[in-house]
Amino acid sequence: MIRTLKVYGVALSVFLVVDLVWIGFIARTFYQDQLGFILASSPNWIAAIIFYLMFVAGLLFFVVLPGLKNKGLKESFFRAAVLGALTYGTYDLTNLALIESWPVLVTVVDIIWGMILSVIVCLVSVKVGRHFDSPSI
Repeated sequence: MIRTLKVYGVALSVFLVVDLVWIGFIARTFYQDQLGFILASSPNWIAAIIFYLMFVAGLLFFVVLPGLKNKGLKESFFRAAVLGALTYGTYDLTNLALIESWPVLVTVVDIIWGMILSVIVCLVSVKVGRHFDSPSI
């Protein structure tokens, strides 16, 4: 259990840093240009925090912990990419279906970003998690 909490902390930290760099620096103007017509003046931080906690828990449950148990980095990589595509795709395709003028480009970029982010978090978490001492997950 302690190992799981440590790995969760690693995964959450990596997710936050990488995603905040993406949102805050790399893709900031992209989202402003594409979605400025519906963006809030400031984020709903409670919703954002709940999303981060839930998404990382999902990554841990479906990808990272099985990867630590099976020691298969290639399978973990694939699972992370699939989970990222499914989760970000669910959000973006729902928006595309329901929000007038939702940009297709945002949907494509977000799905790719969900895959990349999930893979990065998974790879770091599995590699670091292997170095924690507890023999059981």
